[in-house]
Formats: sequence, structure tokens, C-alpha cells
Amino acid sequence: MITATQMRAARALLGIDQREMALRSGLSLPTIQRMEASDGLVRGNVDSLMKLVDSLAANGIELIGEGAVSAGGGRGVRLK
Repeated sequence: MITATQMRAARALLGIDQREMALRSGLSLPTIQRMEASDGLVRGNVDSLMKLVDSLAANGIELIGEGAVSAGGGRGVRLK
């Protein structure tokens, strides 16, 4: 799962705006905007979420889930 905060942080690490994220993931701009406006975990259909996560991974973003090993603990994102 990915949170809206992780999504915004990943986009910031890549230095791209929502429109570019939509292009890279094959999703619409309103879908990206709706996902980022979520409170907590991003809600969406499985296909859209997979497109987003796959796109982030293809662009060098590693999502850190709750409880995953990371130096600071907690959720986050990092470049591979």
C-alpha cells in the first residue's frame, strides 16, 4: 500500500509535477490529484494502484512500508 504522503514525497524526489506523474504512470491527472488528496492510504482500483507503484519503481523509487527495515523507522520513500 502507498499513502498520499509517500506519493507526494516520491514525486518530489523525482522532481516532477502531477501532470508528469500521470503521464509516466498512464493514469489521468484527475486520478493522480484524487490519490494525492487521500487521507492516509491511497484509495483506488487495484489496476490504477499497480500502475502507480510500478511507475514509481521503474523511475527508481523504493516504497518503504510500515514495519519494513529502514534507518529511521516508519513509512517513507527512498531512491534506489
